[in-house]
Formats: sequence, structure tokens, C-alpha cells
Amino acid sequence: MHEQLLELIAQKVTLSAHDKALCQQYFEPVRFPKNYIIEEEGKVPHYLYFIVSGYLRLFHYNDKGDEVTTHLNCPPGFITSYFNFINQTTAHENLECITESQLLRITKSHLEQLTSQSSAFKDFSIWVFQKSLSYNENRSKELATLTAEQRYLTLIEHYPDLLHNVPVQYIASFLGMNPKSLSRIRKQVIR
Repeated sequence: MHEQLLELIAQKVTLSAHDKALCQQYFEPVRFPKNYIIEEEGKVPHYLYFIVSGYLRLFHYNDKGDEVTTHLNCPPGFITSYFNFINQTTAHENLECITESQLLRITKSHLEQLTSQSSAFKDFSIWVFQKSLSYNENRSKELATLTAEQRYLTLIEHYPDLLHNVPVQYIASFLGMNPKSLSRIRKQVIR
């Protein structure tokens, strides 16, 4: 299961045999069933996850008790409640497997050991967190400036597989709308 992660890392940094061995040592393979919550709100996130296969989401409950999906992610990608993972503070969101998922996970202490033992992993780790910051900033800007239809079109342009693997209510929530609005937009786009 480590091959996908190693391939992704090798696109950004040069890995030695020692680096590859460290990856195998520190990243633990795990599998979870569909609809399984792997990290719960109200707790400190234990792991950073690399998605080998499957679709995951971060969500929380609003003041009305409705689920609000804040992130959707698919392979190859990393997911956790980043701020809380890095700072080892209590998360206000849940991490759920939307589909059956194969993941590689690493604890904060193991990530620190890995990055201290490998400059390649340190450089790659910095790149991952920079990408996460950039993604979050861009997502905030899109939610503030794009129409609902533009947000939907952007999503299908960049992540078309989400439409076939993620329930409509999660996609709608992620895009900041209700499922009826998303259904109406999808019909307009098809015409």
C-alpha cells in the first residue's frame, strides 16, 4: 500500500532507499468500512491519513444539528483536521470514510521523527502543509465569491469522480447549498 505514497513523494523530492524504509516503518496501513468515523469531534486527532483508495470527508454539526461537510477528499491525498493535528488540540469536526477506504496513517510523534530523520520527508511535509493552506484559502475565496453554479462547475472540473462516489447531500453541503438547489443546478448544467 505504500507504493502510491512513495510515487507521490518522488514527484516532489528525491527519495533514498533509507527514506523509503522510513516510510514503510512510520506509515501504518489500515482499512475502514463505509460510513465509519475514524476521528471524532471533541477529541485530539491521532493521525494524518494518506488515502490509498476510498473517499473521506470532514464534517461537523451546526447549531441546528445538521451535518456540514467542510472537506471531501479522494486518492491520492492527505486528510485530517490539520490545525488540530499539528497543534494536538481538540477537533471540532469528524473524519468519516464515505466509502470503504484503504489508508496509510502516521501519528504526530512519528511524523516528527520521520521529518527529523529524513530531509526528503521534511521537504515533502512542508509542501503538503503549504498545499493544504493554499487549498483552504482558495476554498474560502470560492465560497465567498462564486455563485452556487460556479462552485459546482469548478468541483466537477477538478474532481469529477466525486460525483460518482460521494452522496449528493455531502456534495451539496460541501458546496454551501441544500440538496434541492444542487439538483436544480445539475439539471441546468445538463441542458
